[in-house]
Amino acid sequence: MKIVFMGTPDFAVPCLKALIENGEEVCAVFTQPDKPKGRGYKLTPPPVKELALTYKIPVFQPESLKKGESAKEAIEKLKELSPELIVVVAYGKILPKEVLEIPKLYCINVHASLLPKYRGAGPIQWSVLNGEKETGVTTMIMAEGLDTGDMLLKKSTPIGEDETASELHDRLSVLGAELLIETIERVKLGDITPQKQDDSLSSYAPMLTKELCGIDFSKPAIEIHNQIRGLSDWPCATAMAMGKKLKFYKSRFVADLGKGFKPGETIDNERLIIACGDGNAVEILQLQAEGGRKMSTAEYLRGNKIEKGTVFCKG
Repeated sequence: MKIVFMGTPDFAVPCLKALIENGEEVCAVFTQPDKPKGRGYKLTPPPVKELALTYKIPVFQPESLKKGESAKEAIEKLKELSPELIVVVAYGKILPKEVLEIPKLYCINVHASLLPKYRGAGPIQWSVLNGEKETGVTTMIMAEGLDTGDMLLKKSTPIGEDETASELHDRLSVLGAELLIETIERVKLGDITPQKQDDSLSSYAPMLTKELCGIDFSKPAIEIHNQIRGLSDWPCATAMAMGKKLKFYKSRFVADLGKGFKPGETIDNERLIIACGDGNAVEILQLQAEGGRKMSTAEYLRGNKIEKGTVFCKG
């Protein structure tokens, strides 16, 4: 099947690779422009571009698909390519109606939630932040609204009680690739029935911001545990103690250990266990100090003693 693929970050890479390995004719890849990264601000290609180039697939990186000469040229190229499908996975740009109407069949999107829940840019992180027990991926026919198109297939997966958003991201990227191939095979057979979303069941997952980072230890421990998991690896939950700001990447919920301690107070000399507002606690398993590297808490404590009774506050 002749396909144009649109995607940018790591999440989209397994989907592109699966299309290639399934023998589909990926005639072009559209991805975001190279961006400066690292201390030297060196222009770095998106992961999807890197994979496409290894397979000698033509790559296009328009600044916009909506306005300007860049958009005009991109739309002309898409029409010239005349794909049967456009497959979109975490492209990072809104597709205008003119683009949605180009493929002979559909524009298919792979979205990392069980729609209509968690429409928007941060479905993986918000499912963890909100303490969901299950999530998944959905393939859908793209429409002009934000993740509002008719659904094709879904695949669900449980969320581990200590699983971080970054770990879930990696699992869902693989699950999404599997579901994409299943969807395309059924499209080829004509054995798929689009299903409208029930808007009354929808929820929105906005992009994450650093305003979410500071931990308020007066909150219940499970909420703080979910905050740490949901913001890992970016933008990261943070807390302050002894004039130092720490980023927390991994934690576990500890029942009842916080009773008799102030919220934010550490309750162990050997491990970093912090009391929370409901009498429970969180144990920090992985962290990073300002200017340092990410490491296990055990490794950090070997060189940085945190005495029992030390109080952490919002970072």
